Amino acid sequence: MDDVTLVDGVLTKTASLVDAVPSEAWDRPTPCADYDVRALLGHMVGWAEAFAVAASGSVPSGSVPSGDPNAVAGGADSAARFRAAAAQIVDGFAVHGVDRTVQLGPGREIPASMLVTLTATEFLAHGCDLARGAGLAVPYSDDEAAVALARAEQTMKPEFRGEGKPFGEIVPVGPGAPAIDRFLGFVGRQPS
Repeated sequence: MDDVTLVDGVLTKTASLVDAVPSEAWDRPTPCADYDVRALLGHMVGWAEAFAVAASGSVPSGSVPSGDPNAVAGGADSAARFRAAAAQIVDGFAVHGVDRTVQLGPGREIPASMLVTLTATEFLAHGCDLARGAGLAVPYSDDEAAVALARAEQTMKPEFRGEGKPFGEIVPVGPGAPAIDRFLGFVGRQPS
């Protein structure tokens, strides 16, 4: 699966989840302990907007619609904002490719291929969190989960795991488990 196909598939399915969140689910907890559904939506929108700016070849800063990606609140405009950012991310990779570097902020230059991995990992993991919190079905394909897992296994450093860090410790999952369960275990989530 090529980079644009991976990102497009994950973001399209995540956008459908964001669209489908019922208003009565906004205050429900999610598997991501720091976020209820509303806060998780804000987090997802903020980072999608930051990644969109980077994928398009600009530098996220005050120009990011959300300002600080971690400070966005989920609201009535979450679905529209997420879809717009997702489209910009896919377009940025389709037009500019991944054989370049991108800026995640001033002085935070990374390979565009790493941004592909971050995008797939972030939105597959949080898409599953959102689905669980909102009581929706997880929509991702085995192929998407398997490719995201392989990419994450190559890049995720141990220092990013543990309490107060972006990822939990690895949750053991059998090798014969579905790819989505192996992916969730690797990013520190309890598979369904």
